Amino acid sequence: MAIQHKIKLVRATHWALKNWLVVFLIFWGVFNILPFLAPLFAKLGWQGLANAIYIIYAPFCHQMAQRSFFLFGPQIMYTPQQLPIDITGSAAIDTLSLRFFTGNEALGWKVAWSDRMVFMYGATWFAGLFYTIRLRRGIIKPLSLIGFILFLLPMALDGGTHTISDFSAQNLFEGFRYTNDWLAALTQHSLPDTFYVGDGLGSFNSWMRLLTGVSFGIGVVWFLFPRLDREMRYQAYLLENKLRPYTE
Repeated sequence: MAIQHKIKLVRATHWALKNWLVVFLIFWGVFNILPFLAPLFAKLGWQGLANAIYIIYAPFCHQMAQRSFFLFGPQIMYTPQQLPIDITGSAAIDTLSLRFFTGNEALGWKVAWSDRMVFMYGATWFAGLFYTIRLRRGIIKPLSLIGFILFLLPMALDGGTHTISDFSAQNLFEGFRYTNDWLAALTQHSLPDTFYVGDGLGSFNSWMRLLTGVSFGIGVVWFLFPRLDREMRYQAYLLENKLRPYTE
């Protein structure tokens, strides 16, 4: 009986190795969908379930409301001035206040992680799906280490400058990446102020999170998945040889 259990376990492992991309797409898909269920549960009045998702995803994201999408309200994103939060001017205090505000009936409810996480992790899932479909046409050559660094560099620059901006000015809404005065001067104020200032949808900051998130997702999948796929195929081959005496 013990041998039969071991054989079943080896077969299950063998299946998972051969179908690791399917496993990834299911797991990562659920991981990406759950943050959007938090506002749905809040809308339905299931606040306990909504709060559980906010808590689970808190370690992955700052969850600040002005950089997050809202569902079931009149707008998909809000400026800090539109939120029912007392802005103190202290980056640390305001970060916590914006983090803990999850929404209400008038504004809708916040997705459990920020727009950057939506773009970054969502792009990884879609790139994984594309890789899975493309793999049917033949083995894909992995991205080089230098190429991988180049794909991740925009995210590092964008996220790094935001972090410096947020805390060097001691005020979330006065930093050089919030006002983007440097960009306005560079483009001679040729675009609306809403493009330069803040984090709203369609702003420079929003576009940068989208573009760098997509670059991140493509880079991770292109660099990592061909290497993982090769290793998974090899391990599946080894297990297949171990199972052969029990299938003949």
